[in-house]
Amino acid sequence: MKDLRALFERIGYSEVASYIQSGNMVFSSESDTEHDKRISEAIEEAYGWDVPVLVKTSDEIKAILDECPFPKEKKESAYFMLLFKQPVKEDIERLKTFQFQDEEFVLSPKCIYFYSAVDPGKSKLNNNFFEKKLKVTATTRNFRTLQKLVELSD
Repeated sequence: MKDLRALFERIGYSEVASYIQSGNMVFSSESDTEHDKRISEAIEEAYGWDVPVLVKTSDEIKAILDECPFPKEKKESAYFMLLFKQPVKEDIERLKTFQFQDEEFVLSPKCIYFYSAVDPGKSKLNNNFFEKKLKVTATTRNFRTLQKLVELSD
């Protein structure tokens, strides 16, 4: 993560901080456009990895947390699958036909809110499932991680 923070600083970001080892980065920038493309290209150039990059503002993450449809006791155990783009209507409708016992999801234009009463590692509804069914890239974070990213950005 130290190298990744240094990379962010080299490409012009300030107040760079990382959170856990999954590529969660918080930074400040003068511009507000094409961060995802800029970061992805820098990572590929520096490390040879073609990775999808999703950039959200602190306000966007706060809104995702605030809009979580689950009650507090489920919300704090929920997972948030952040979508890189909005799925097409046909794929959304097809997704609504899937239901699994003890697993719930609610789809919004930018996030899939997911709760499982069973071990998430054994869940049928996981990131890969949603990516395949919706034909979009997604990245999943838990409630605590999103909360911490908001805290770090304030």
